[in-house]
Amino acid sequence: MGNYIVNNHRDKRGFEKFALRVKIILLISITFYCIPSNAQYNSIGTEVKSATKDHYHEHHKNEIGIANLPVFFVNENRFSYGLHFHYIRKIKESKFGIGVGVEKIFDKQTHQMLGVVTSYTPLHHLNFIISPGLTIEDENLKNSDFALHIETSYEFEIKDFHIGPVFEFASDVEDIHISLGLHFGIGF
Repeated sequence: MGNYIVNNHRDKRGFEKFALRVKIILLISITFYCIPSNAQYNSIGTEVKSATKDHYHEHHKNEIGIANLPVFFVNENRFSYGLHFHYIRKIKESKFGIGVGVEKIFDKQTHQMLGVVTSYTPLHHLNFIISPGLTIEDENLKNSDFALHIETSYEFEIKDFHIGPVFEFASDVEDIHISLGLHFGIGF
C-alpha cells in the first residue's frame, strides 16, 4: 500500500512537469505564430502588393521533407540518431500548411512519433512547425503517449529542392529531446 502511494505521487509529479512543459511549448509556439507578416500597407490600411509577396505565392503547394538529425535526450543525458519525414500542403494562398509527420529514433528501444503537422512560413525561407501526436514505444500501440514536437528550419532553394538547417524540440511524458540537423525537401 505504501509503495502505491509513493508511486502514485511520483506519477502525479511527472504529469505536472509534463503539463508545465506543454504549456511553455504552446506559449512559445503561439508567440511564433503571431509574428506579423512582412506585408506592407498604405496610409489607409490597404495591403500593397510587393515583389516579395508575389514571389511567395509562386511557392509550391506541397512539400515532402526529410530531416536527418542527431537526437539528444535531456533527462537521460544521451545521444541517438533520428529521421523525420513529413508531407505538408499549403492552405490556399496563405503562409500556413497542414500535413502528417513521422519520426523514428534508432536506439536500443524503439521510439516513433506519428503526428499532425501544422506549419507557418512568416518569411519566404523560414518555417515553423508544430506537430502534436503520439509517441509509440517498442512497436506496441498500448505504450503510446501524447507528444508535442516543435521545429524551425531555414531553407535554401535549388529549383524544386530545399536544403537547410533544422532545429527540433520535442516533449512527451517521459523525456524531452532536442535535435539539430539537416532538412531536405522537394516541392511540387
